[in-house]
Formats: sequence, C-alpha cells, structure tokens
Amino acid sequence: MTSGWVFLTTLASTIGGSVLGAVLRRCLPAQYLSIENKEVIRLGVGLLATLSAVVISLMIASAKSSYDIQDAHFRQFSADVILADQLLAQYGPEAVGIRQLMRQAVPAALDRIWAEKAIRAPQAHAFTASSAAEQIYDAIEALSPASDAQRLLKPRIEQASGEIARARLLMFADVDTPIQPPFLMVLIFWLTVIFTSFSLFVEPGPLIAAALLVFALSVASALFLVADLSRPFAGLMHISNQHLRDALGPLT
Repeated sequence: MTSGWVFLTTLASTIGGSVLGAVLRRCLPAQYLSIENKEVIRLGVGLLATLSAVVISLMIASAKSSYDIQDAHFRQFSADVILADQLLAQYGPEAVGIRQLMRQAVPAALDRIWAEKAIRAPQAHAFTASSAAEQIYDAIEALSPASDAQRLLKPRIEQASGEIARARLLMFADVDTPIQPPFLMVLIFWLTVIFTSFSLFVEPGPLIAAALLVFALSVASALFLVADLSRPFAGLMHISNQHLRDALGPLT
C-alpha cells in the first residue's frame, strides 16, 4: 500500500469514526451516556490511545532507521564510485576506457537499483552482477602498470572497485520494511474507535468539527510519514541519485 493510500485510508477512517460518534450520540438513549459509562469508555480509549501512540512512535523509528541505513549505503556507493574515477584519472590515459565504461554503467546501475526497490518485491532471486560491471572489473584487473605511480595506484583502484561492489550488495541485501496490511488495519481500527469516542460525549459544533479534522489530519500524516519512509527508493521522500549521475561528468 502506497503512502498516499495509507494517508487517505487513515483520514477517512478517523473522520468516519468522528461522524459515527456524533450519530451514536443522537441515537443512543440518555441512560447509555451516563457518567459511569463515560468513565469506563474514557479509560478504555485512554488505553487504546497509549497503545496507538507507542506503536506509531515505534513504526516511525523503525522506518526512519531503515531509510537511514539505505541512504548510508548509497552514500558509500557514491563515494566509492567517485573515488574510483579519480584514481583512474590519476592512473593515466590507459584508464580512459574504464572511465568511459563507468559513465555507461553507473546510470544503468542506478536505474536497476531503483527499479528493484520500487516494486518492493521480496528478494527471491540471487544477486547477479551486470555485464558492464564485469567488464569494468576485468579491465581493472588487466591494467599493466608501467611506472611506480601506476603500481601504487592499481591496488587502490582494485580496492575502490571492491568497495563499490560491497556497497551495491548491501543495498540489495537490506530489505525495506513496509507496513504490513494486517498491522495497519488493526492500528486504524484503534484510531477509529478513539475518534468515535471523541464525538460521542461532546455536542457537535464548528469548533469541535475543526479540532477533530486537525487531529485526523495529524494522525494520518504520521502514518503517511511511516509509509513513505519505508519506501526509500520510491516514496515522496525517496533517496535522490541525481548527484551521482551528475558527479561523473564527461571525460575531458
């Protein structure tokens, strides 16, 4: 379920709960709205509110942690790619072909990463390196240093290429943590019950309606953040790869 649907579903459910509470207030006999009943319902709703607050806070923390991990992997991937390109530039004209291959392989790799993660499918298949990546690794291995400087640079280039592969594997292996639909349904049910109780014991009016709308928007926004952060490669707050695309400029 996308973050937009999570927001709309939560908003509709909480507003619907508020409307239901107002309808029940008008339909129920007066004895059902006694002080004793109010206290029992308020205690139960207080428990649900506490549980909901704890669950939402844990969900936000988990989603943010997953987002930060993937962002860190991508930053490491970007740094290693730029470092490898700079080392190849220092190596000399012999490495121009490899640098050109990198400029072809990096955009394709980014498109592949974002496509793999955007569909949010379980990683049911083994990771396979692209043909362009294999060509780059083979070309680096085939470099024949002709000077002391090149002999010092080649191990560093090989290390940087290994770090690129490692960062890419980490991005593949770390699975995103979307909100599970049953979990979300239970949480929305709790919130609906809470909002039903809000309007059950209060005479409806413009101020109450406006306050409940603000509360509903706030809760729906919180779940929107959770759903969006759990999609670091596809959500509204997705990780941007444009800076890496722009970092490897044309060869001069």
